Amino acid sequence: MKKVLVIAYYFPPRPAVASLRPSGLARYLPEFGWEVVILTAALPAKPDPHFEVIETQYHDCLGFGKKLFRLDSQSPLIAQVKNKLKVKSERSPLDFILATVGGIMAYPDPQKGWRRFAVEAGEDILRQQNIKAMISTSPPETSHIIAKRLKDEFEIPWVADFRDLWTQNYYYLYGPLRKVIERRLELNTLATADALVAVSQPTADDLRSLHRQKPVHSIPNGFDPAEVNTTPRKLTDKFTITYTGILYPGKRSPESLFAALHDLITEGSMDAGDVEVRFYGLELGWIDKRAELYGLTGIVRQFGTVPREIALNKQRESQLLLLPKWNDAQQRGNYPAKIFEYLAARRPILAMGGFPDVVDQLLDETKAGVSGQTGEEIKALLLRFYKEYKSTGAVSYSGDEAKTNKYSHRQMAKKFAAILDSLPAHIERQ
Repeated sequence: MKKVLVIAYYFPPRPAVASLRPSGLARYLPEFGWEVVILTAALPAKPDPHFEVIETQYHDCLGFGKKLFRLDSQSPLIAQVKNKLKVKSERSPLDFILATVGGIMAYPDPQKGWRRFAVEAGEDILRQQNIKAMISTSPPETSHIIAKRLKDEFEIPWVADFRDLWTQNYYYLYGPLRKVIERRLELNTLATADALVAVSQPTADDLRSLHRQKPVHSIPNGFDPAEVNTTPRKLTDKFTITYTGILYPGKRSPESLFAALHDLITEGSMDAGDVEVRFYGLELGWIDKRAELYGLTGIVRQFGTVPREIALNKQRESQLLLLPKWNDAQQRGNYPAKIFEYLAARRPILAMGGFPDVVDQLLDETKAGVSGQTGEEIKALLLRFYKEYKSTGAVSYSGDEAKTNKYSHRQMAKKFAAILDSLPAHIERQ
């Protein structure tokens, strides 16, 4: 079996959705002829012993600030600082200040302090093991910078995988001057990559427009077949609508849901005592503020960050799973990673807001949920689900299993294996 080195800062048990894609590669690539060696930064606990994981030291360039404010290094720093300072607005001058300071201190990303240690470890791995190819996956983009250094030294085939785009990122936080500088870094870094991968066809097209001489492939994220809700949990007694994960102010907001619930309750179409909207993730002041504005205090509840296993259980017991979409037409190619986790939960998904996009296409294909763009569409969908709940005690799930299974980690790994198999053979250096 051939070996592939996967360079991934995020890997379980590092608590982030970003860990799931490289974990899926480690678990399922061997089924297609590729044994995986993971190169990552020091993890908060022991990784799965079934995987070969090489951990390195790591210098946190923002460590002083995190300690000063007692912040969680795995959650969005701007949101955490705003919470500490009790800033409840979605947008404030503090956002600009923090983004500017972070953009200077953490160029090109906050994980840049991993590079030196990872390059040294990668050199040792490539000298000692018969590695035939590399995959680097971002964010952070430092993963690709590490891979370039190793590619230049060992001339090994290299696939650069983008869970989010780099300077074409829809949620790029920094100003135009940094973007110009960073785009040069992106072009230089990927100049020697043998293939690029993005998570949807529209993002692959964007990537291809910048890296015109490179083969670019589209491979969506997926869910782990081992986590599929094959034995459904008992559903909640209330009409629960659950979201697990991070929300981005001004980008992905539940406000359309709040407005629709307010109208339905005010009109008498929905009993407020039946409804509960649950958020599991970093607590955000502006969520409570918006809930109060729509008269939903006590209905909308934030439970804070919980272990992933608990979050999965909360998904599986819910009547509906909430998926706020990106609100920018340029983001039509962006799959929130959360949607694949939801597919494994086998509970109906309510996507809302934004514009027609790849999320709508996926839900239409798999029948795993529905999507509403306008306030009236969201109201109508909520009322339909609520009537079913009142009539039968539960909202039914009607996803197409065969279509849904196309978005598993196994299928994702199969596509990566095909790319690896197509790369020019690595010539051993004397």
